[in-house]
Formats: sequence, C-alpha cells, structure tokens
Amino acid sequence: MLHIIWYIIVGFIAGFVAQWIMGGGQYGFIGTVIVGIVGSIIGGYIARLFSKPAAGSPFHPAGLLMSILGAILLLFILSRI
Repeated sequence: MLHIIWYIIVGFIAGFVAQWIMGGGQYGFIGTVIVGIVGSIIGGYIARLFSKPAAGSPFHPAGLLMSILGAILLLFILSRI
C-alpha cells in the first residue's frame, strides 16, 4: 500500500515541476499525478537505454530527475496533438 502512495507523491511532484517548466495547461491534481506517473514510466524506459536495471526488476529506478524529464516529454507531445 505504501508504494502506491509513493507513486502518487512522486507522480505529483514530477508532473507539477514538468508543468511549471513547460508552462502548460492546468490539469488539476489527478491530471498532474497521471502526467507524472506516465512521465516516470517514460523516463524509466529512457534510462533503460543507457544502463540496464538489476536482474528481475521490471522497471528501471530512474529517480525523480528522469521522471521529470519523461513528464516534460509527455507534455511536449500532448501540446503538439
């Protein structure tokens, strides 16, 4: 249960910072969390290109920086659609 709360907290922080940097639209709390979580997944896949995660780990522990970069990339793609 605690890991779900942690995903929401990190997702909100990553989404909020990405929206602040991009100067994008207002998505509200739920939208910001979703942007941050999806950005974290994108950032994990980008990090996987540069270094391999530990054996048996489904995702790369990209950290907050890659989560923010992934969320920025997601907001950039959303702004072009």
